[in-house]
Amino acid sequence: MSGWDPRLGPPGWSQQQPYSPPPPPVVQQTRGLSPYGMPARHSWEIPLLVIVVIITVIAYLIALLLLVTGNAGQLTLILVFAPLIVYLIRGMTYATQRINGIKMSPTQFPEGYRMVQEAAARFGLKKVPDAYVVLGNGQINAFASGHGFRRFVVVYSDLFEIGGAARNPDALAFIIGHEVGHIAAGHVSYWRQLGMFAGSYVPILGISLIRAQEYTADNHGFCNRPQGAPAAMQTLAGGKYLNNLVGFDEMADRAAQEKGFFVWIVNAMASHPVLTWRMWALRDRSRHGKLFWRPSAPTQPALPPPYSGYQPPSGYGSPQGYGTTPGYGAPQFYGEAPSYDEYRRPN
Repeated sequence: MSGWDPRLGPPGWSQQQPYSPPPPPVVQQTRGLSPYGMPARHSWEIPLLVIVVIITVIAYLIALLLLVTGNAGQLTLILVFAPLIVYLIRGMTYATQRINGIKMSPTQFPEGYRMVQEAAARFGLKKVPDAYVVLGNGQINAFASGHGFRRFVVVYSDLFEIGGAARNPDALAFIIGHEVGHIAAGHVSYWRQLGMFAGSYVPILGISLIRAQEYTADNHGFCNRPQGAPAAMQTLAGGKYLNNLVGFDEMADRAAQEKGFFVWIVNAMASHPVLTWRMWALRDRSRHGKLFWRPSAPTQPALPPPYSGYQPPSGYGSPQGYGTTPGYGAPQFYGEAPSYDEYRRPN
């Protein structure tokens, strides 16, 4: 290695391209379910949040009353110390990522780092959240959380390929958009999680609020990268190796076909919408995803012409090197016809 100029580097070495942040997008400010405007909240999210917060406040007052009167039990103490419990859980979760996680940067998982930057710009966040990669051990997952004024996203390593590139760039961009969407929608704020604390003790109601928030985050993921929605759902259904064998439309169609009491119970007790309903909601962008009752089959079999493809609004630079999901066309907007992180919260 002698004889080479140290100012130019060793033979075969070339200077790396510097990282350049994406330009802020120019989007419509109206909120809706299309990829062009700002993403909308699920129609049930705020009503359920109001109910859960009211229940939580009443529960806190009752717990304080029981504590003062000397009748405090274990549940009463949990409620009384809920502010401290939530604070400690959030602090420990953040510290775990800081000391064990791989922090995305221009030199570590740069593709994912850029996706986080783009999603934050797309949703108008003033500060880009930190992003970490953790060992997945075969699990497909991601989540968002926060502590104090800090917000962060965690992505499991199995969503990446060898060398740090995304295994499926569009699917990863949707998932990252989903998690950054939790942050943009305020789902990870301390006061919101504290206000939802008692909801976990109310059957059906509290978990339904979490499900509504997941639909809201899906709306963000769809606005961030609509063509990644099918691939993300296929990966959640079949895993990272068999995802291309999953028929997105075939599975979404079953949302209207699978019925019965136990189907209703499984969805009602789930923190995330069941996959068939979730796929239906991502395919039919004319209405919000179903929260309690399965989607209805269309009365008219005729479909309007399919959506020709997602074109980013003027001023929003498309990232380089992103392909499309094999075997799936661009998202379709269907009118009446039919055609993921997890968000972490305190236990």
